[in-house]
Amino acid sequence: MTLEATVSIGWVNTVIAAAQRLSVAESTLLTTAGIPEAAGTRERWPIDDITRLWHAAERCTGDPGFGLKVGAEFTPMSISSVGFALQSAATLREAIVMVQRFQRLISDGGRFQILAGHSATWLVYHPRQGKLAFSPHQIEAVLAAVVGFASWVTGTRMQPSRVQFSQPRLGPLAGYQSVFNCPVEFDQAFSGVLIDNAVLDQPLPQADPELAQVHERYTTARLAALSINSASVPEIRRWLVARLGPTLPRRAEAAGALGISERTLARRLREQGQTFDALLDDVRREKALQAVADTTITLPEIAEALGFAEVSTFYRAFRRWTGLPPVRWRKAILR
Repeated sequence: MTLEATVSIGWVNTVIAAAQRLSVAESTLLTTAGIPEAAGTRERWPIDDITRLWHAAERCTGDPGFGLKVGAEFTPMSISSVGFALQSAATLREAIVMVQRFQRLISDGGRFQILAGHSATWLVYHPRQGKLAFSPHQIEAVLAAVVGFASWVTGTRMQPSRVQFSQPRLGPLAGYQSVFNCPVEFDQAFSGVLIDNAVLDQPLPQADPELAQVHERYTTARLAALSINSASVPEIRRWLVARLGPTLPRRAEAAGALGISERTLARRLREQGQTFDALLDDVRREKALQAVADTTITLPEIAEALGFAEVSTFYRAFRRWTGLPPVRWRKAILR
């Protein structure tokens, strides 16, 4: 888990490639999204950046079926090591369970839930958006990718029993029929794909137990490395900036969000030469300097907004940070 949801560059590139096939240049797409071209060198993107990219693709392509096109062209190659592991699974159901396990390597922007029934099973998608609301095209792309992947790995065109979305329809029904080849419903309680159990449990043609073990070991190692890197100083600092308020964010909350113990979080920060309390103090200092420089905000208001129980406590902390009480510091910078 991460404090901030992120997505792999493989999924980012899938979106960019789909836009390019519709004659939208990558540079145009990134500029419209307000994302620097250098972002293409990052291994993972914050979830809000990929959402900006999706909204930019909506505007630039003007295609109501853009999300469906992205998902329909998805292959295991789009998710590298996870894709290779999935190809070696014994059944489609086993592959879906592996997706649940290794979802983080693809994206933190959602999770899959399996609701098994007597004759068919729902694969439900629960999005995890950031500060920005997901583009509905993102949801359509995910469910289309499920069907596209299943078709690719089984070697036959996948035909779900039913597909439904929690959102309204974006384009003509013909577009959905072309991708899903089954009844599609909108404005439902959840977004998901209903698949016959016989399809889920049929042996896959590329199943290879030995190769599956090799890919699983490698993918597990990558997942472990990502989990370790997720407790980075920059990430925790960004989380503190977003969470700082009248009630101070606690180390236990950060550890819980990462799925690790407080002791493990403390150790990882110590290995980076930091502590949680020192990071929190630094973020409060930065916020305090910004707020005190704004003469429209009173000092008691600043103290409360930064989680100080008493104004006098805020004064002492400010003097420790700057060597001056806040009133004198404010006058000094406004000269």
